[in-house]
Amino acid sequence: MCSDVFSHQLSVHDHYLLVMKGAPERILDRCTTILQQGKEQPMDEEMKEAFQNAYLELGGLGERVLGFCHLFLPEDKYPKGFAFDTDDINFQTDNLCFVGLMSMIDPPRAAVPDAVGKCRSAGIKVIMVTGDHPITAKAIAKGVGIISEGNETVEDIAARLNIPVNQVNP
Repeated sequence: MCSDVFSHQLSVHDHYLLVMKGAPERILDRCTTILQQGKEQPMDEEMKEAFQNAYLELGGLGERVLGFCHLFLPEDKYPKGFAFDTDDINFQTDNLCFVGLMSMIDPPRAAVPDAVGKCRSAGIKVIMVTGDHPITAKAIAKGVGIISEGNETVEDIAARLNIPVNQVNP
């Protein structure tokens, strides 16, 4: 299972409920239905695109965005006492029901912009390494002065050179 997607199983009224959270794009890729007004409905490409636009917009504001989904596991396939194995996955992880997005702000410490400025003044090249979505990372980096207008991120350089990100030498 991807390192940025986490799943848990719990028992609700003698049925197991799979609950998954993670990067919105990874969660959306696993879902075929959506929970709307308490009812599960088919999810179409237009809905997926609307959620992708929402998390990109929130990420652009520097917010960290998580997607959530669930699935009531059928009792005949997953009886009480079923031995779930998260290393060698032995349970369903697709055709799930999208529940929603959540965004949160985890602001950088107040001293970070000043520290970045001091490093730059001393001739130190500041590089930010993060597991955040690139859009979120870019917004945070701009907020603390790591990048400014005209500066390129690794993703920008890769796009300009038409090469994969892992081939960029910052």
